[in-house]
Amino acid sequence: MLILYPTPGEGAFLRERARGRELWRGRERLAGEGWSALELGLGKVNAAMTLAAYLHERPEVDRILLVGIAGAYPGSGLRVGEAALAAQEIQADLGTVGGLEALGRPALEFEGRRLYNHLPADPIWTAELYGRLGLSPTTFLTRDTVSETREEAAEWARRWGAALENMEGAAVAQTALWFGVPWAELRAVSNEAGVRDKTRWDVEGALKTLARALEELLA
Repeated sequence: MLILYPTPGEGAFLRERARGRELWRGRERLAGEGWSALELGLGKVNAAMTLAAYLHERPEVDRILLVGIAGAYPGSGLRVGEAALAAQEIQADLGTVGGLEALGRPALEFEGRRLYNHLPADPIWTAELYGRLGLSPTTFLTRDTVSETREEAAEWARRWGAALENMEGAAVAQTALWFGVPWAELRAVSNEAGVRDKTRWDVEGALKTLARALEELLA
C-alpha cells in the first residue's frame, strides 16, 4: 500500500511509525512494515506530477490511500475533528462553471469510460476501509483555491453536492485511474470551509483524528 500525504504535517504520524526515511525527487518518502508513504506537495499540479512520476518508476504499487485534512462544507453534517472517506472526488474548477460535460470533452477517457468532473474512488478498497474504520463515504471536492467565505463555500457545496473541500484529491484520483491503481481517500476536518480565521480551526485535533484512523489501519 502506498499512502500519500500533501504536506509534512499531514504525514507526522507516518513519520513516527516509519522504519526508514529518504528523499525522492525532493519529496519525503517513508517506509514501514507493509506500507510506504510519499509526500506530494501542495495542490493539484504537485500531486499529479509527483504521483505519476512515482507510479512510472514503481509499477508494483497495488493500491493508494490519500490522507490529509480538509474543510467541511455547510450542510455536510461533518464537524471539526471528524473524519470521512471519499466516495468520489470532484474536479470542480475544470471546464465551465457546470463542469466539462457541457464542452463534450472528458477529463479522462479509458477502457470505454468517459470521466468528466466526477472521479470515483475504488469501491472495493473504499468498502474495506469503511469496514475497518466505520466511516461512511461521501463526496469530496478539489479546487486550486479554497473558499474564502461561507457564502462561497455554500455555493460550491450546492453546485456539486460535496461535503469536503481540499486541494489535491482529484489530481490523485485522475492519476491513479489513468495508471489503473485502486485509490481511496481519508481526510479529517480541520475547519469549516470558507472560515479563514485560523483561530477557529483545529488542525492539531484533525491530525490526531487522522493518526487514530491510520493507527487502526496499520495495526
